[in-house]
Amino acid sequence: MKPEKVLQVIETYRDLFIKMGIAKVDFPHGDTLNAHNPALEHCHGMLDQMVEFVRDDRMGKAFRWLGFIQGALWSRGIYTLTELMNHSRPDPKQE
Repeated sequence: MKPEKVLQVIETYRDLFIKMGIAKVDFPHGDTLNAHNPALEHCHGMLDQMVEFVRDDRMGKAFRWLGFIQGALWSRGIYTLTELMNHSRPDPKQE
C-alpha cells in the first residue's frame, strides 16, 4: 500500500471516530481491556502518530498500527472483513 493510501485510510477512520463521537485516549499499555475500556478511543488517539510514521517513512510501524485499528473495528462490529480489505485496496483510478 502506498503512503498516500495509508493517509487516506487514516482519514476515513478519523472521520468515523468523529462522527461516532469517539474521543482520543491514550490507554495504559500495561492494562487489559474489558467491556468498559476505551478501545476505540485508544484507536482514535493512534491516528495522529500514524500520520507521523508515514511522513517519517516508518511504513512497517504504520501498517502494524493500521492492522491493530482494523482488528478493533472488526471486533466491535463496525466493519466487515470485506469492508476493511476494501479500505486498504488501491484506488483503481490511481493504478
